Amino acid sequence: MAITAADVNKLRQQTGAGMMDCKNALVESNGDFEAAIDILRKKGQKIAAKRGENDAREGLIISQASAEGNYGVVLTLNCETDFVAKNDGYQALVQSLVDLALAHKPSTIDELKALKYDDRLTVDEKITEQIGVIGEKLDLSNYGTIEAARVVAYNHPGNQLATLVGLNSGSATAEDAGKQVAMQVAAMNPIALNKDGVDARTIEREIEVGKDLAIQEGKPADMAEKIAMGRLNKFFQENTLLSQAFVRDNKMTVEQFLASAENGLTVTEFKRFSLS
Repeated sequence: MAITAADVNKLRQQTGAGMMDCKNALVESNGDFEAAIDILRKKGQKIAAKRGENDAREGLIISQASAEGNYGVVLTLNCETDFVAKNDGYQALVQSLVDLALAHKPSTIDELKALKYDDRLTVDEKITEQIGVIGEKLDLSNYGTIEAARVVAYNHPGNQLATLVGLNSGSATAEDAGKQVAMQVAAMNPIALNKDGVDARTIEREIEVGKDLAIQEGKPADMAEKIAMGRLNKFFQENTLLSQAFVRDNKMTVEQFLASAENGLTVTEFKRFSLS
């Protein structure tokens, strides 16, 4: 069967694969489009297996809230090179995954991968297909969601860092304040919302470090515990979101800033994804 340029272009539009790859797949399948798509998918799987040990440290992170403003997603799709991450087609792929997640609200990364991407492929299969198209390892490595009265997303320029913040009020004031807090999360990288959210292992480690430092500084052993607890409180102030100094006015904490914006306003949850 003669393979025409129109056939090749049609397959290219369907899969995003290169012209020669599409032509070769159509020749191999004797013009059968479904078989040609399978050939390209298998090629992607072969490349994925071949590049499985490669580092996929570049990529894109996109955070986005729903049109209603009460739900948001943030996800990371990694690739091997910055060149690929800056490609318009790659950026469109990541945005399409975000749109799909907002539409279907999967709870986990596995649920997201299992969603139908189109009438041919699941998300996981689409990523495998694009490995064949792009020729690099791709990895949907991180995915998170927040549902709250108001959800605000922040994407740092370059899309290598993004945050998502949930608030307990759906007002316009809450949204404006939420934007400031979302940037705070990006800049200051808090480990928890407040001290109650810090895991016990981290607290134990900080106390032990505080004791050791006090003893190294020549403080009496019986004072080391009190000094360590003081340092732990400082650790909470610097590393938990609501206790951090607000970056735009360090005379108040984030908690105080939110209360000044709207009575009772607070953050219910946040997420921060970064490539570095």
